[in-house]
Amino acid sequence: MDENHVLIFDTTLRDGEQVPGCKLNTPQKIEIAQQLEALGVDVIEAGFPISSPGDFNSVIEISKNITEPIVCGLSRGVKKDIEVAAEALKYAKRPRIHTGIGTSDYHIKHKFNSNRDNILQRAYDAVAYAKSFVEDVEFYAEDAGRTDNEYLARVCEAVIKAGATVLNIPDTTGYCLPDEYGAKIKYLADNVRGIENVIISAHCHNDLGLATANSIAAITNGARQIECTVNGIGERAGNTSLEEVAMIMKQHPRLNVTNNINSKLLNPISRLVAEKMGMMVQPNKAIVGSNAFAHSSGIHQDGVIKNRETYEIIDPIEVGVDESMIVLTARSGRAALAYRAHKVGHSLTKLELDKVYDVFLKHADMKKEILDDDIHQIIAEAV
Repeated sequence: MDENHVLIFDTTLRDGEQVPGCKLNTPQKIEIAQQLEALGVDVIEAGFPISSPGDFNSVIEISKNITEPIVCGLSRGVKKDIEVAAEALKYAKRPRIHTGIGTSDYHIKHKFNSNRDNILQRAYDAVAYAKSFVEDVEFYAEDAGRTDNEYLARVCEAVIKAGATVLNIPDTTGYCLPDEYGAKIKYLADNVRGIENVIISAHCHNDLGLATANSIAAITNGARQIECTVNGIGERAGNTSLEEVAMIMKQHPRLNVTNNINSKLLNPISRLVAEKMGMMVQPNKAIVGSNAFAHSSGIHQDGVIKNRETYEIIDPIEVGVDESMIVLTARSGRAALAYRAHKVGHSLTKLELDKVYDVFLKHADMKKEILDDDIHQIIAEAV
């Protein structure tokens, strides 16, 4: 693999589906998986096979319907989990078992009532057992964000010896600051024997709104896989947003990294996931929100009309949006009104525009937004 290429690991169908009320049936999962393949993701985490018969069946059917991406099944570091994941992945062209265990003292003491040496051995054993079923094994060190770096390095070294191909370093609780998380990735890259033979993966949660920033910090410190979801959906406050990290990499050449995402499909797949999961995208969501390319301030509207790049760093066409939106409100100026009037068939002289603008403001003070039909009425009143 090109050392500057970043793999996109999508977990919309696993971590994303853990959102209350976002349950999908198997045909819906297959449809989303096929669109993820078209989008260009490298890995699709299709589900957690042992969690339910439905999830098990979905992983089987997705495996049958996906050709290019790796299809991944999650398991705990438990033999039965691993066996069921392997069975669910039997039709996958490129199967991966994703297994692991909690490594922070919070998990070791309170979740497992265990000790560090025992957890290290369990991690090794889980990877070694998964390796007996598939060649590609990803290990997750749950709560790595709050795990002591020296101990985390020991665990990583052990699972590499057991045959892991990918090391997932999750900020499970979304607690890390970007410099802290980036330093953790760098520590592992510098101190784990054999790490040059595996891929370091970032799996960040958004509890403090830092998931995307932490994922980018991971890339700049050596990670070459980002685990993310469409629309940033996921447990609690969500996961790293696929569309955000994909466009950050595209818009910032100085990062010197690439990915396979066809950015023009970002908005279509965002809408598909929102529709199938019944999970509305917040209007101000970066990249895919309905307001991401909408302008209502007169100053901003005038600038965008003259040159889009004055207030937009992304051409909306690049992410599957037809054009920027000039939204008419009481804060809009004459330039925006003339622009929208022209769009609906009215070419106004300067004198006409002045008259129409006075009437427009009266209407705009009474309505949140002036629509196309309103423009016709306003012009009729004014001229």
